[in-house]
Amino acid sequence: MTGKKAVILLSGGLDSATVVAMAKADGYVCYSMSFDYGQRHRAELQAAERVAQQLGVVEHKVIGMSLNGIGGSALTDSRIAVPETLGEGIPVTYVPARNTLFLSLALGWAEVLDAQDIFIGVNAVDYSGYPDCRPAFIEAFKRLANLATKAGVEGRRFSIRAPLQNLSKGEIVQTGVRLGVDYSMTVSCYQADEDGRACGKCDSCRLRAAGFDEAGVADPTRYT
Repeated sequence: MTGKKAVILLSGGLDSATVVAMAKADGYVCYSMSFDYGQRHRAELQAAERVAQQLGVVEHKVIGMSLNGIGGSALTDSRIAVPETLGEGIPVTYVPARNTLFLSLALGWAEVLDAQDIFIGVNAVDYSGYPDCRPAFIEAFKRLANLATKAGVEGRRFSIRAPLQNLSKGEIVQTGVRLGVDYSMTVSCYQADEDGRACGKCDSCRLRAAGFDEAGVADPTRYT
């Protein structure tokens, strides 16, 4: 294989699927990574497998960890209800330190693969207000990556790429459609059922539906 290698965080949702397609279109040899971290449902992991296969990644890894062991989020603690209406501040669906942990593991794999680019589908326009989706976080992690690794110290600099950072959800959908992403394979809902059908009420469902509407694209999401 020729071309630059990239490790891409792939949740199985709309944003991360688009990022895989964007990296591939930019000529990267793509390796994707998902996490079985104790989330409420496994449908997103199944979606990630489908997306990885459809978009032709070289290898897809699923890493296990137990963030439900520390709780603190509606996505990892079944005793905390997923909000179905908009609230103030950072929502309870925020998972403490999730993107820091995910990027750290992606960084480790990138170093093993001799890949210098790590892609993540965070967004700071149409998003839920999570602190680990902001440009300042991405820039800070890039500095950490180049301080904390053998590769970085030896001059093989890492880049943390967040190509969706300044796009609206509608622009993301339009980009993915242009690149051939099959969004019917993706799952974005915070409380999808075992078959991947969405609730249509949570913040993630609301943002996703608004994105398809803004893009003028038929929404392929299956709802309960």
